[in-house]
Amino acid sequence: MEKKNRLSELPIVFLLAMLCCFLWGSATPAIKIGYTMFGIENSDTMSIILFAGVRFFLAGVLVIIFQSIMAGRFIKPEKAALPSIVKLSLAQTIIQYFLFYIGLAHTSGVTGTILSGASGFFAILIAAFIFRYEKLTLPKIIGCIMGFCGLVIMNISFSGGTVFRFTLIGEGLVLLSTISYAFSTILVKKYSSRFSVVMLSGYQFIFGGLVMIIAGLAAGGRIELVPKASAYILMLYMALISAVAYSVWGTLMKYNPVSRVSIFNFMIPLFGALLSAIFLGEVEEALSINKLIALVLVCAGIYIVNRRYAEE
Repeated sequence: MEKKNRLSELPIVFLLAMLCCFLWGSATPAIKIGYTMFGIENSDTMSIILFAGVRFFLAGVLVIIFQSIMAGRFIKPEKAALPSIVKLSLAQTIIQYFLFYIGLAHTSGVTGTILSGASGFFAILIAAFIFRYEKLTLPKIIGCIMGFCGLVIMNISFSGGTVFRFTLIGEGLVLLSTISYAFSTILVKKYSSRFSVVMLSGYQFIFGGLVMIIAGLAAGGRIELVPKASAYILMLYMALISAVAYSVWGTLMKYNPVSRVSIFNFMIPLFGALLSAIFLGEVEEALSINKLIALVLVCAGIYIVNRRYAEE
């Protein structure tokens, strides 16, 4: 009970959720830099999938190694947990990142990061309508409307006239990936009542990574072996992003309502926009008026949706 109470305290939820959001926010520029370092073209879909598979397989291995060291024994998946691992891997790794990696290759780092912030809204809607974990109240509806208005405004280009910018291969796929992630968030909460969150996280990454590696190689995907150590350090960092963030986030989801944790999703686009501006040179785009308005609306929407928990 003590562990449950501690992980439900707002200061601890805040610190751990902020860590996760910083890591996820840094993923967008890291992935784009990784494409350049390993010589992967934006149009080379199968190499992108192979790249993602290597990252997630490594992330899963790191999770299991670390957890096994902490437990003093090798952590293996329970037989009863295998169906849950496969379902979680489909939503959280295979489908989500197949869509996300392809979409991100055809949009900017700032836009991709802000769109990924929509996962909080979808998680609340899915929790309310499909899994019946929470009720959809008026503040939550208002917050969701504000958030989606932010996403629309973000995709308006004011250069040469007001043009709505939304492509299926770019922004569309990134948005669909957030829906898949939202489902995985609820599945983590559901399965964590029976199995270890960290065990589920590690093995779903290993399974999902293997599927993506096999699919990428079978379809002709290739990754160059480069002489720069910095490229492999970056790959290790991207694996750690997934290993740490998903394990910690899943643990928070286990001990807290979906909405209470989702309030911190607004930090993902904030961190992502800032880090993309720094590392990808997207300063002008990050500070454009429509991006700033979008960030304000997304942040305000998520806060309104979860205001009751923030005030506890």
